[in-house]
Formats: sequence, C-alpha cells, structure tokens
Amino acid sequence: MAGGKIQAERDAAGTVGGPMPRQALDWTMRVWRPAGTVVAVALALLLTWHAINGKNGLNAWHNQRAEDHRLQREIKDLQEQNARLRERIERLKSDPEAVGMLAREKLHYAKPNEVIVTLPPEQQTPAPPAAAGK
Repeated sequence: MAGGKIQAERDAAGTVGGPMPRQALDWTMRVWRPAGTVVAVALALLLTWHAINGKNGLNAWHNQRAEDHRLQREIKDLQEQNARLRERIERLKSDPEAVGMLAREKLHYAKPNEVIVTLPPEQQTPAPPAAAGK
C-alpha cells in the first residue's frame, strides 16, 4: 500500500512520464508567449538596424549616391574641358593668326619692327601675421 501512495504522489507531481500537469502547462503558455513576442520584436529591430547600417544598407547607398553625383560632375567638367581643348586645337590648325598669338605669348616671338616689353610678375603682398597675444 505504501508503494501505491508514493506512486500516486509522483503522478500528481508530474515526475512520471505521463501528461504534464495543468499548472505546468499554464505556466509554459504564460512564459513562452511574451518570450516569443520579445524575440520577434528583437529580430525585427535587428533586421531594421541591418537594413539601415549594414554593408549594403541605406547609409552605404546614400554614400555611394553622393560619390556618383560627384563623379558625374567631374565627368561633365572633363568633357567640357576636352571640348574647349579640341576647339583650341582646331583653331590652331586652321588659323595662322592664332598660332602667331600663341608664339608671342609663350615663346616671346616678335614681328619685325616690334618691341617686346616684359613686365615683372605682380608680387603678392603677404598677409599680416595674426596677433599672437590675444
């Protein structure tokens, strides 16, 4: 009889491989639902953070977009410079007056009966030193 009483107590406590007692099942439901919600919210926050700050996130996209705009402006400036240089080359190829003007400016050539006067380059006045004892 004593063995039967111990077996009944074990069954009531849930130590035997039988079904879980109702109290343990209720506790599990009360704990796992909020824990699952916390885990889902944490995963959503982590995913949001990664979408913004990750390797290919919004910050990286914004930086790449700014770099693209800068490079596009640089390309446009270089194309304009190339166009000006091509125009100058064509002018030098076809206009002898342009060649003569360039020779005068760069090589200091002169036409007969012409006097060249070379002025010294303008000197820049140094900026006054900042007051050290303020």
